[in-house]
Amino acid sequence: MSSIRPAGGRPSRPNFLVIVTDQHRADHLGCAGNAIVRTPHIDRLAATGRRYERFHVSTPICMPNRATFFTGRMPSLHGSHCNGAPLDLNANTMLWLLRDAGYRTHLVGKSHLQNMTGRDAVMPRPAMAGQAPAPELSEARLGMWRNGRYDQENTVLWQADPAHGLDLPYYGFDAVDLCTMHGDVVGGAYRRWLLDRCPEAAQWTGPGNSEADARYRLPQAYRTRLPEELYPTSYVVEMAEAALHESAKQQQPFFISVCFPDPHHPFTPPGRYWDMYNPDSIPVPQSLGSANVTPALAHLRAERALGRANTLGTMPFAVDEREAREAIALSYGMITMVDDGIGRIMQTLADVGQLDNTVVIFTSDHGDFMGDHGLMLKSTLHYQGLVKVPFIWSEPGMPQPGVSTAALHSTLDVARSVLARAGLQPYWGMQGMDLAGSLADPAAAGQAAVLVEEDGHEVGFGFSAPARVRTILSAHWRMSIYEGCDWGELYDLSRDPHEMVNLFDEPAHGKVRAELFEQLARLMMAQADRSPAPTARA
Repeated sequence: MSSIRPAGGRPSRPNFLVIVTDQHRADHLGCAGNAIVRTPHIDRLAATGRRYERFHVSTPICMPNRATFFTGRMPSLHGSHCNGAPLDLNANTMLWLLRDAGYRTHLVGKSHLQNMTGRDAVMPRPAMAGQAPAPELSEARLGMWRNGRYDQENTVLWQADPAHGLDLPYYGFDAVDLCTMHGDVVGGAYRRWLLDRCPEAAQWTGPGNSEADARYRLPQAYRTRLPEELYPTSYVVEMAEAALHESAKQQQPFFISVCFPDPHHPFTPPGRYWDMYNPDSIPVPQSLGSANVTPALAHLRAERALGRANTLGTMPFAVDEREAREAIALSYGMITMVDDGIGRIMQTLADVGQLDNTVVIFTSDHGDFMGDHGLMLKSTLHYQGLVKVPFIWSEPGMPQPGVSTAALHSTLDVARSVLARAGLQPYWGMQGMDLAGSLADPAAAGQAAVLVEEDGHEVGFGFSAPARVRTILSAHWRMSIYEGCDWGELYDLSRDPHEMVNLFDEPAHGKVRAELFEQLARLMMAQADRSPAPTARA
């Protein structure tokens, strides 16, 4: 495989190995100062590269943030603005540009660029008077969802039809070893692999087939009967190793994205990973019982107290101290299993002789409340545990390896940075900032502020419609505003890192609030779409 390396320098067209976990907080890593969870292999990446202390998502939900990762465009631009809205097949991605430049592109694991279920939307269209438009005229763009197959990740079809698969290349990926869903009920190509190896494993998955363990009462936590070697994490590692071996045979650079479905709920670490961490030894999050609460947080706590909370879905719910400890302990087990797999993948990268030619990136698509403010899962309330994620860039020859950076960046910056490192220009309309400055110098400045968008797909938090939230994060502040609400959030992150004192309505902070509103307006204007480019004078 060719990889041009100037004398004494880094390869001008390196390989890329991009490792993405799911619902993984930035502080759930040893290299981030966590003294309990064991992540030696991820820590080694940080020691040989650059760990970002203030790296945020562009939206704290799976589908839209993954689409931003690959397109380099905010969710309000690429169109996958919430879960349930697939990325348009006509959307450009960095994969198409890498592929056009001679890269071999391969995705292993979770994609989630299309819907993984065939179920109807949680929030149906509102009823309106008059004759409804024809289906092909029902959206702002003509023929929406009629330019190709949008059932390609449908878990039910993968299970029911042995011939069901993806149309390749898939959003620019030449090859895909697909995982859908989470925990021990992952589908897609993984389930076919599982049943081919062990047909009786179909009776080992899901909460109804789990082993009893009276020590745990956390909703969505159950002890899977799947052995470690058949668990989805093991499949992802095995397929990643195979992809590295295959790519090393080709005379072209590669971009391999390895996307683990864990540590996302349900909490089902297999084998020894289930008992690896004792909930009794897990500290309770400082903000778990915070008293200064927004109406949305108060609603979730009241719903759980009254027994009305949906604790088996994907929307957040309130938890007590014991449940928070259990969730963190089981999540740590899943994370350590992933870390063990990353160790195998990195060894394979060395075995195929490509360690010195490869940029390794580690990140996650979003975080999890994990007991912060007494909540679990994700959505709507943009606390740091949800919107701040791990991000590590590691490659041989980096200046000051092992020194972390406080430069402010977000998911929006990844695609442009990868293309720049490959010596490729972005396409018109790609947004974000190249990370090159902070990769070269950890003291370099990043973004002045980052925008976090969220358009909800399900009603919750006491709202009458799915929440629409816009958040600005600057050097010291986080401000969030909610559509249709006269309340908001403002936190001084330098003095209140756990976001326990909401200053939004404090008169003494009126000037800061006004400045952040202006900065938010300017940031939203700067990130409005400039595509398509003008084709001629008017």
